[in-house]
Amino acid sequence: MIERASIEAMREREIARFIAANPKSKAHATSAQGWFQGVPFHWMLDWSSPFPIVAQEACGATLTSIDGQVFDDFCLGDTASMFGHSPAPLAKAIAVQAGQGLSYMLPTAKGAELGSMLAGMFGLPQWQVTTTASEANRAVIRWCRGITRRDKILIFNGCYHGAVDDVFVDLRDGRAVNRPSLIGQVQDLLPTTVAIEFNDVDALAAALRGGDIACVLAEPLMTNIGMVRDTPGFLRELRRLCDETGTILVLDETHTISSGYGGHSNMHGPKPDILVVGKSIGGGVPCAVYGFTDEIAKRMAALNASRPAGHSGIGTTLSANALAITAMHAMLGQVITRDAYAHMLAMADRLVAQLNGVIGTHALDWHVSHVGARIELVCSAIPPRNGSEARAVMDPALESTIHLYLANRGILLAPFHNMMLVSPVTQAAQVDRLAAELNSALTELLA
Repeated sequence: MIERASIEAMREREIARFIAANPKSKAHATSAQGWFQGVPFHWMLDWSSPFPIVAQEACGATLTSIDGQVFDDFCLGDTASMFGHSPAPLAKAIAVQAGQGLSYMLPTAKGAELGSMLAGMFGLPQWQVTTTASEANRAVIRWCRGITRRDKILIFNGCYHGAVDDVFVDLRDGRAVNRPSLIGQVQDLLPTTVAIEFNDVDALAAALRGGDIACVLAEPLMTNIGMVRDTPGFLRELRRLCDETGTILVLDETHTISSGYGGHSNMHGPKPDILVVGKSIGGGVPCAVYGFTDEIAKRMAALNASRPAGHSGIGTTLSANALAITAMHAMLGQVITRDAYAHMLAMADRLVAQLNGVIGTHALDWHVSHVGARIELVCSAIPPRNGSEARAVMDPALESTIHLYLANRGILLAPFHNMMLVSPVTQAAQVDRLAAELNSALTELLA
């Protein structure tokens, strides 16, 4: 219903408006010295704008640029600041820790408290701390292969579990291929990584009953290729088949912690053998955790006792540093609370209702998918059931144009597809304004 010419015309106009409104950010982009392509990390160029907005500060659910523009932030650091930018308890705790040392390679009393807090929130008794969720997923894959003595892992097509080589396998026309976007790909991953479609119970059963899969690494619902919800009974069958075949079930809840207190698996089930959480758990301070059952812990301890002394390939010098421990202690103790989730879920429901209203007003064959505080606007009437279907309904030109239109009106979405997050400090007025500006964009595109 939206013509390509309309999208292109809006994009050209919005680019000109963005350039005019952000002279300092433009100057920064052309004068930054020492950075490859002008940014500290290359994905900072993935936004829809002709050059990145240069951030000056962020507080709560707003972000201010060096050009003085204040944005309602629904990206929230792509989940890292899902509980708000610099919540006061976190800022205070970090300031105190800065005067006491940042990394010791030793445990702390606060760390002992944090272990109990993690167990209480997520329902798993044993934990380890890493610097990123990517590092946690790499460690978990090693542990699973080590304790099962199986080489293969199983993932779902279209997944993303961070910078972990083992998961860079896609299905293209039903055939597994090494993901071509992986820079410096030298190893064929296909002998040790099995990729199937999400929600395909028959393919899952066939793969696991071969008896050579160490673990299934999955999100409870897919969030990195748009949003793909689990069909009724799929996760329950996933849990059952893992139990039947001695396969370890690993749930990466780095994004789906947005579902509710304790994450998606605690809110809706099933419980995993190993759980990974990163980004938001430290409020943006680089850290992640993985938790596991007592049975998995026994098998890990036995493996540790049986191996030769030396490097395990798991962990870095900064793993479980004092700053990360302090950040998580403050977040779990004072910020990531049931009351915080109550506000987030209420604001998410408000946003979903308004987005559905906008879709209805324009009679678009679109839908809104959401779980907890995470909302996705999908340019399709039928919710995708797997990664291939989700990839097929994406419209990068339309999505990036809408993102740029909203940014020019002080609203930030995540740069990847149409994902929105609400935080414990997101206000009703911000939600209402997002829906109103989206309505204006669509009115212009459909005129």
